[in-house]
Amino acid sequence: MSAVGLTLRQMRFTNTSFWRNPASAFFTFVFPLMFLVIFTALLGSGDAKINGVLINQATYYVVAMASFGVITATYTNTAISVTFQREAGILKRTRGTPLPGWSYLAARVIHAMLVSFILVVITMAFGVAFYSAHVPTGIGLIEFLVTLIVGGLTFCALALALTSIIPNADASPAIVNATIFPLLFLSGIFIPILDSSPEWIKVVGRIFPVKHFTDAMRAGFLSDVTARTPIGAVKAFPFHWADVGFVAVWGVAGLILASRSFTWEPRK
Repeated sequence: MSAVGLTLRQMRFTNTSFWRNPASAFFTFVFPLMFLVIFTALLGSGDAKINGVLINQATYYVVAMASFGVITATYTNTAISVTFQREAGILKRTRGTPLPGWSYLAARVIHAMLVSFILVVITMAFGVAFYSAHVPTGIGLIEFLVTLIVGGLTFCALALALTSIIPNADASPAIVNATIFPLLFLSGIFIPILDSSPEWIKVVGRIFPVKHFTDAMRAGFLSDVTARTPIGAVKAFPFHWADVGFVAVWGVAGLILASRSFTWEPRK
């Protein structure tokens, strides 16, 4: 069987294992929706001024939670699950089979990307049904999808790189959440970064890929939203390919680190 065939077969096994753990699958898909309902209930009744533009916070949180779902599927879940499999000796045994190591990891990345796509579709459908959100079309949809793909692959690479500093399975949830949750706040996913927000929060957020990923996702999703200016109507949230490029650079860095530091041996 070809390497591509082996990769697809391993992806199918990974996908089957995921769905055979209904508790894990359930909460993977419920968390973004749960946060969407909570944040819109607490903060979504009014408008927020972002980049000088007023935006309904319920609409804001639809795309924010879609971004959160992608990060959960590709970064959080990948780092934790791979660490658990490493410490259980599964990765070591896999290395002793004809399956190439890169095929195994590629299968996990493909699975994570599929889950993230499903999460985005569910979140968007929920937003359309309950918060009058509008799905982007045309160029905006293309920008949104490209951002989703680049961001998902980047966070998968960073997750694999992160496993090299996780000492054991018990420590993986704490370390993974400690590296991502502060950035979720600093990047405006859980709470909008307003024009009046402290400048240091904006500066720190721009250093990491989460904010650039979220900004590009929001710009693609809200591509039809316009603002009135002295020169006429313009896009309220213009899309910047530089944000996607910045995220991709982090992805390349994560891939390089993962290729040099990833280990298949348990650390017990």
